Amino acid sequence: MYIAQQLRQRNIAEYLLYMWQVEDTIRAFDCSLQRIRKEYVDTFDYDDGQKEELIDWYGNLIRMMNQEGCRQQGHLQINRTTLQLLTDLHLQLLASPKFPFYNAAYYKVLPFIVELRNRGANKDEGEIETCLNLLYGVMMLRLQKKEITPNTQHAVKEVSTLVGMLSDYYKKDKEEGLKFE
Repeated sequence: MYIAQQLRQRNIAEYLLYMWQVEDTIRAFDCSLQRIRKEYVDTFDYDDGQKEELIDWYGNLIRMMNQEGCRQQGHLQINRTTLQLLTDLHLQLLASPKFPFYNAAYYKVLPFIVELRNRGANKDEGEIETCLNLLYGVMMLRLQKKEITPNTQHAVKEVSTLVGMLSDYYKKDKEEGLKFE
């Protein structure tokens, strides 16, 4: 919760990846708030008040996952909405002549997106979701201490640049408003 709050202000893509990890963490504990409390939250160096806030947060997320039918897989509506906001901004940036560096970064990443879509099960997912799925997958591989090929590392570097630019534009749009024309 505390990390999510910081990330949401600082970097929306990192926030979204973190929230996907939270969803998977909840699933790893079988959506059991008691297990999350005992086996996870109690390991943090927080005071009792902070731990209770965190338990409430996890409890709300579990309730939403149950209501939205994503106990086993998929993403919460709040996360899908955030992804849609990023996708909408991505399309606005591409359509505007005022963001040539973003367009250049996108066309550099496009071959990786096409390749990932051709390999993936869900060919209908959007380009930004494909990019974020790559970053999330590699993050999971690193946590498992699995090898990442040089080609994948190169793709991650390029995709990270694009997603980082998109996050920066998202923040700037929220703070100042972007002018697309």
